[in-house]
Amino acid sequence: MNSEPGKPVHIAVAGAGLIGRRHVQAVDRCDTAIVAAIVDPDLAARDFAASIGCDWYASIDDMLDASPPDGVIIATPNQMHVDNGLACVRAGVPVLVEKPIADNSASAAQLVDEAAGLNVPVLVGHHRRHNPLIDAARQQIESGSIGDIVAVHAACWLYKPDAYFDVAWRTRQGAGPVFINLIHDIDLLRYLVGDVVSVQAAESAHTRKHDVEDTAAIIVGFANGALGTITVSDSIVAPWSWELTAAENPAYPKTGETCYFIGGTRGSLEIPKGKVWSQDGERSWWQPIDQTVYDADSRDPLDAQIEHFRQVIAGAEQPIVSGLEGLKSLKVIEAIKASARDGKRIDLEQHGFK
Repeated sequence: MNSEPGKPVHIAVAGAGLIGRRHVQAVDRCDTAIVAAIVDPDLAARDFAASIGCDWYASIDDMLDASPPDGVIIATPNQMHVDNGLACVRAGVPVLVEKPIADNSASAAQLVDEAAGLNVPVLVGHHRRHNPLIDAARQQIESGSIGDIVAVHAACWLYKPDAYFDVAWRTRQGAGPVFINLIHDIDLLRYLVGDVVSVQAAESAHTRKHDVEDTAAIIVGFANGALGTITVSDSIVAPWSWELTAAENPAYPKTGETCYFIGGTRGSLEIPKGKVWSQDGERSWWQPIDQTVYDADSRDPLDAQIEHFRQVIAGAEQPIVSGLEGLKSLKVIEAIKASARDGKRIDLEQHGFK
């Protein structure tokens, strides 16, 4: 492992699909990281590797046998995350695993536990935690500007075109906006508000009539006593989702709206707009309420994530989104699915989701 903080690290990218290539671009933009290899059995990936001047391997094992890099980004299909991650950590190579860390929490726990035993870092690609908008919001909360958090509301409303579902797996169990989209929002709310201790959920497939939900509504209980309501749907034409409000990915149009509301005893926060609502004098619904807007830097969170990965590889930082954090967010999603299936409130610890 490269332990020199100022020296460029060599990072391989496993999986040359859409997100894998975005990671390649992010590594290429980082002055202190180099794309060491592309790992993907598809011959188109071999041509892609040749076009950017790096090595190509058909498998993780082939790469590790030939030339282990300083770190690996795993952007393969979800069901391959654990096997690929285990191969890397057993070779002593730190990994950044795209979200979700695995397709189920039991296999994810195996990766997390084995990596911890070997003292090899595992990071999970919940890249939104690296967005300066989230850094600024977290600072506001930690400063006490909104007081104790009482309630949260999050909306993930978007419309996926019919052509999106021409790929068969997207209409079947294991897909759906809860697993594909909501896991990002759950991870951010855990980061901003705290651990989730209970969920009560309902799902509907009424609109698209697929084998998996198109809409879900969830009541969330947090460890600090706050309550949250979250709705997610891939069948609503609306401007209120992180993708359309945060402008972190140029593929999505920016609406300038808000998708998260965090309310506290001294004020409320709109994210990602950066608005803080508060009262200088007596707190009362009869008194005027003021708003301020805090500043946040503008940076692609994938770039910030790569720089952080480099620092973790060098031993200069601890993971912001560790394997354990990724596992916790995945367990909340599994609890939401169980609650919707059984029609019951789920206490995460009592029902084995902690």
